[in-house]
Amino acid sequence: MKRKLLSVVLAAAMLTTVLAGCGGGSGDAGTNPSSDSGASSSSDSGAASGDVEEITWMFWDDLNATEDLISLGYKDVLDRFNTDYAGQYHVTAITTNLEEYYPKLNALVAANETPDVFIVSPGANLTDYVTPGVTADLTSILKDENPDWYASFSGGVFDKQTYDGKIYAIPTNMAAACVFYNTEIFEKAGASVPTTYDELLDACEKIQAAGYTPITISAGTAWCLSMLVGYLCDREGGPDNLDKINAGTGSWLDPSFIAAGEKMVELSQYFQKTAAGDTNDVATAAFYNEEAAMLIQGSWAIGQINGANPAFEDKCGVFQFPGIPGGADPNRIIAKTDSLAMSSKTEHKDACVALMKYFTDDTAQKYTAEVGGKIPITSVDVDYDKAPAQLKYVMDILSSTSGTLGFYNESFATSEAGAEFDNQMVSIYLGDQTVEEGFQKVQNFFEEEVWK
Repeated sequence: MKRKLLSVVLAAAMLTTVLAGCGGGSGDAGTNPSSDSGASSSSDSGAASGDVEEITWMFWDDLNATEDLISLGYKDVLDRFNTDYAGQYHVTAITTNLEEYYPKLNALVAANETPDVFIVSPGANLTDYVTPGVTADLTSILKDENPDWYASFSGGVFDKQTYDGKIYAIPTNMAAACVFYNTEIFEKAGASVPTTYDELLDACEKIQAAGYTPITISAGTAWCLSMLVGYLCDREGGPDNLDKINAGTGSWLDPSFIAAGEKMVELSQYFQKTAAGDTNDVATAAFYNEEAAMLIQGSWAIGQINGANPAFEDKCGVFQFPGIPGGADPNRIIAKTDSLAMSSKTEHKDACVALMKYFTDDTAQKYTAEVGGKIPITSVDVDYDKAPAQLKYVMDILSSTSGTLGFYNESFATSEAGAEFDNQMVSIYLGDQTVEEGFQKVQNFFEEEVWK
């Protein structure tokens, strides 16, 4: 794909998407955070003493053990930074797993040990750190102090990083949520790539009859299940329903939301038997290990899939989440960025800015697309012939999309509202309550905590 087309697609996507500290939190350079935190350090070799400015960066993957190609690209960023700034700056990574990332970040914030730079998702998660002043205002740093850097970003990428006209985070990449499928299993089962929900059910029936698990998904990592429900909600009722919810004029008991919940329950008969307890990593592994035919996940999974099983790329197809006959626009797609925030209390602003620039320089951005399979957020020239095949499929889908949306759990005013939505969707899936009961609880929460 030409760079100009990429820029147009990215700008359109980001313009319409609703996505959802003090320095040296880990102590001396090259040391791990306390063992009971579950964190580990990376890129800490060669740390010097004396006048070297030490900073920390927090992420949701173990950079020393991961096979994920995007995570390995981040490790390369830290290694390049530490090499190039040897004797001046040095960064140590604080890492954990995805499920524990925000609780552990919040614990560090509460202990006045906020990492100097940390990964955050735009939307309600970022709001949690902007509102109490945890994150630094980056507007002047970008627009006044580094105008060339600011100009290198594609249009629209700062929209969901901006509050009251001020920028609080810097994106590192963009991804879109699709359905990955095993082309070989589909062929053996006689299943066709579905374009409608009914065709998806038909494909699941054929795959199951052929002896394969149709869909692998994580309910143990609640946002994975609620991402599916978000797609069903959007396919049923479109963007107006979510807009009304956020304006306080809608109802979670609207028939379109109930229908979406019922379709989630209907689809769940085709999930792997261990979905309730499986984490995102386990569910994704079931796909690239060819234990299941489909994975409903974001294109951030490309780096994980190809890193763990490179040979699987040739049989890994991608299709857009299907539409619902009689429903809303079937051509909207979930899209989001990973972003970097800087602590408002860091004593090493220049070092933090230098690090963030490394995440968005040409080397990192080319790697993002050509190796990791995610969409770059700058105007860097990318050779898409080198990129993973799955990224080309994703870009084809994005080029014809009519608009984008964010995760439902990141699209509300607070992260607590998103967590309530997640929890009730998991409870419905587990059979602990009916669809109507679950959405009634979401309605009650919004009436009591969000719309009051």
